[in-house]
Amino acid sequence: MTAKDAVTATNAAFNTTDHEPQAIRADALAIDLRTAVMRTSRRLRIEATGDVITPGQYTVLAHLNAGSQTLRELAEREHVQAPSMTRIVNALTEQGFASRQAHPGDGRQVRISITAAGQEVLAEARSQRTAWLAQRVAGLSEEDRLTLSRAAHIMQEMSAK
Repeated sequence: MTAKDAVTATNAAFNTTDHEPQAIRADALAIDLRTAVMRTSRRLRIEATGDVITPGQYTVLAHLNAGSQTLRELAEREHVQAPSMTRIVNALTEQGFASRQAHPGDGRQVRISITAAGQEVLAEARSQRTAWLAQRVAGLSEEDRLTLSRAAHIMQEMSAK
């Protein structure tokens, strides 16, 4: 979506009479929210991943931080093919951020776990992302911060359903 399309969608979100908003159309608001979430997510991935790990490696470490998983489980969660996930996991193990162990119930499979070094690099990347976003939020007015805070809570509620 181009910037012009985004403005058009935003303007279309309001059914107006005499320039006073009457209602916000759900479909137009959904476009605005999707665009804002995707752009913010992309910027967070790019701006604050750091030089140590790639955005894809960050995501895999975040999954592993919740517990060990097989390559197939990781690939399914990330919606990638097994060879792509194998490359990511190989890079993480070579850097010492993940380790492989035999699957306790199936000798044909391997479980991948995050290491202490992986937890450290994940925490640092999260810290960088939070700092990057906090810097942008600090530049907003108090009113905009309150609005954004309410929107964040609403979005968390929506995504939990």
